[in-house]
Amino acid sequence: MMSLLSRRLLCFAVAALAATSARSADDFSAAERSLFMTNHLAELRPPLTLRYRYAKSGTLEEAFTDKVDVRLRARADGVCCTADADFLGGPRHLALPEVETAEGNPSILYFLERDIREMARLTKGQANYFRKRIRMAIYGGARIREVSLPYQGKLVAAQEITISPYVDDPMRARFESLVNKQYVFTMSKAVPGGVLAVRTRIEGATPGAAPLLAEEMLLDDATVVAKKP
Repeated sequence: MMSLLSRRLLCFAVAALAATSARSADDFSAAERSLFMTNHLAELRPPLTLRYRYAKSGTLEEAFTDKVDVRLRARADGVCCTADADFLGGPRHLALPEVETAEGNPSILYFLERDIREMARLTKGQANYFRKRIRMAIYGGARIREVSLPYQGKLVAAQEITISPYVDDPMRARFESLVNKQYVFTMSKAVPGGVLAVRTRIEGATPGAAPLLAEEMLLDDATVVAKKP
């Protein structure tokens, strides 16, 4: 049986995206399909580990660099994959559940779960509220563009999915520090696991200032040009 925490993580997936029980099969956004309804692991042959570099910067808190390892194993039927992760290390390590029947790359869910916990810590807001804002933005407010980015010394086709969940937040006054926060998901069929990078950024108080907070999870051997989302 899937654990309660696994189910909570998977609230970003198909079964919980904005009241899916009331939605028809074609009532999913392109961003939802790319992030949560694509089998990113279909071509992989486990066991293997997807390795990501993780970096936090900005003026709000101390910067750090770390790593994320997503381990993939064949399920009992031989199909890929069962997944678990070492998400950051030492005192920053985030305990996350195994995903028993992963098809989409769980690194997206893991990144978002940490992000939501951090927002709850910093603002004293409710995690479920932040989950809802992200789901709604992916469903109805995502911006998508096609790009080419370096991976292992060559350019690969990729897709950038950008959301700004708090720009029109009805609770904007309470969460003013989050208003300009953006998320960028960089997806590519040309890389193992389909995820090149996931980034968030909150701009500084004045134009040209250092960001208040920026975090990035980047696939090993990938290079994403540093820029505003």
